[in-house]
Parts: sequence; structure tokens; C-alpha cells
Amino acid sequence: MIDPVGIITEFYRPGTRIYDIFMVHAEAVAGRAVATAEKVPHLAPDIPFIRQAAWLHDIGIYLTHAPGLDCHGGAPYLCHGVLGRRLMEEHGYPDHGLVCERHIGVGIDATEIRRRHLPLPVRDMRPVSIEEQIVCYADKFYSKTRGNQPRSVADIIKGLAVYGQDKVQIFRQWVDRFEKDVPGTL
Repeated sequence: MIDPVGIITEFYRPGTRIYDIFMVHAEAVAGRAVATAEKVPHLAPDIPFIRQAAWLHDIGIYLTHAPGLDCHGGAPYLCHGVLGRRLMEEHGYPDHGLVCERHIGVGIDATEIRRRHLPLPVRDMRPVSIEEQIVCYADKFYSKTRGNQPRSVADIIKGLAVYGQDKVQIFRQWVDRFEKDVPGTL
């Protein structure tokens, strides 16, 4: 069992603005992710892993340039997932690292990275496991700039539509899977 807060405090100093932003967001995402996982026991999600990965999914943001979040690194914000993966792999947690890398949007594939000339390694970065999908799904509800105030499904869909209807479709499938496809509810 890993200690996500212990890992976070290796990179974020308690009492700083970025630490506070990070922790509020991570706690909200972790809460939503665990609640989502508990609704779908028939999918056999690993809830302890989901809790840890949700706390750590944004670990790489401090390495990016996002002054509004008090992040003053050199990389584009879009890179925080791959940077987080590297940090988690260096700590010996490659599965947590995959969640970091694969939670951006609803996932990004190699074709999109090439087509849009994104500053990312050209590889598939879409959530694969149920755990990765649940953390990615939960993350869509919380913006770091809104604290722990969740966004509506309609707002999330509106935001994803800018990137294509395929992104909207993935998210709608998750809504159906995690909110509607619960045994015993019709």
C-alpha cells in the first residue's frame, strides 16, 4: 500500500498555493472515483488502487507552465500526464504512472498526437483498464480552478465537443457504464 500524500509532499510543499490547489482537486477526484467504483462492483474495480491513482493522477503539474495554478515549470500543461508517468515510474509505481499519462481529456491516441502536432510522445495514451477509465471519468468533473465544485455532465460534454464528437462519445459511454449500467436499476 502506498502513501499518496507522502509522495505528493515530495514534490509540493504544504502551505503553498499549488499544494492547496493540488490537494483540493485530488481529494475531489479521489472521492468521485471511489464512489463511481463502488457503484459498479460487477466490473471488479480495484478500489484501493483507484483511490491512490486518483490522488496522484496530476503529480506532474508542477513541471508545467501554468501560472494560474502557480506552476512555473518549463513544459506545456498538456505534458503533465507524461511527466507524472515518469515520476511514478521513478518511484516504482508504473501502473499509477499509466493513470497519470492516460487521464488527459478522455485519452489521446497516436493519430491525434501526430495530426494536432501535440508536444507529446507519439503513442496511444487512452485509458485501458477499468481503473484508468474511472479515474479519467472522475477527473472530468473537477477543474483545478473551481476547487471541489463539480461540473455538470452537460458542461463536460460541451468542453469535450471542441476536441471532436469521438471524445464526447467516449464520455457518454462512461456515463452510461458508470451511472446507468448498474445491476438492479432500470
